[in-house]
Amino acid sequence: MPEPKLLDKVRTELRSKHYSRKTETAYTNWIKRFVLFHNKRHPKDMGAEEIKAFINNLADEHQVSSSTQNQALQGILFLYKNILKKDLGWIADIKYTTRIKHLPVVFSRSETASILNNLNGVIKLIVSLLYGTGMRLGEVLNLRVKDIDFEMNQILVRDGKGEKDRITVLPQKLNAELKEHLRKVKNLHLKDLKEGNGKTKLPYALAKKYINADKEFGWQYVFPASGFVYDKENKLKYRFHIHESVIQKEVKKALRITGINKPGTPHTFRHSFATHLLDAGQDIRTVQELLGHKSVKTTMIYTHVLKTVMGVKSPIDNLI
Repeated sequence: MPEPKLLDKVRTELRSKHYSRKTETAYTNWIKRFVLFHNKRHPKDMGAEEIKAFINNLADEHQVSSSTQNQALQGILFLYKNILKKDLGWIADIKYTTRIKHLPVVFSRSETASILNNLNGVIKLIVSLLYGTGMRLGEVLNLRVKDIDFEMNQILVRDGKGEKDRITVLPQKLNAELKEHLRKVKNLHLKDLKEGNGKTKLPYALAKKYINADKEFGWQYVFPASGFVYDKENKLKYRFHIHESVIQKEVKKALRITGINKPGTPHTFRHSFATHLLDAGQDIRTVQELLGHKSVKTTMIYTHVLKTVMGVKSPIDNLI
């Protein structure tokens, strides 16, 4: 049996450690760029000096952000630590890009309402959940039916950033619409089963542990795509969730229609969720838990938004 290729080994190791597919794609792409930068030399024949040269080039020639530069470094270090088993020690003299601390873009309540009013159907429901729960777009789209608890008015966010589960609020205002949506999803699932499909892709090794669980309605995506995809690795034809780009395009379109000139994206609704909760008097620790922030310092950035935008009255407004 032939030896697996280097990137295949990286993918296998990342999956065994339950890294997300986004991270897998990013890490393997950075490793490819690292190898190409050094004229296709094999990484086992390179070390700290070659890594430093590549990372510094990203800063000098490509002006990438500090987070992008760090992601590239982490991807390459993962290769050396986990696949090549090569201890590189401390890599000195790396030119780290200066991190610019931007305040998050936040929609006002009226702007949020205006954008939602210019969306329709499933897209509007998804964006409403972004604003009503504080979830990231990927977290909403990766929801399974069983993650929604109508009795407890909560949503279980599985494998959020940092592979952590958390609970967030289920907006009561969306209950009826969400139940009706799930009724349609169930009918679609029953139709798929009748036609010999209806399986879904289960996380980790659950497909082996729970036989036929992949056909259960509870494991289906809350927002399934209109068509099927085929997973060659697992020989599985299934409905993945709606693609993120669909939501991004519709939000951008709604911004254009409403005339809101902020650089908003679906993620802006998460920022708005946090800022509006704090503005309404919710304590910061609760907001931290709902967002899934590891440190309250991360959540505190929204207090700066409140201070600089919503909490200060200009002295000119007091002039007669």
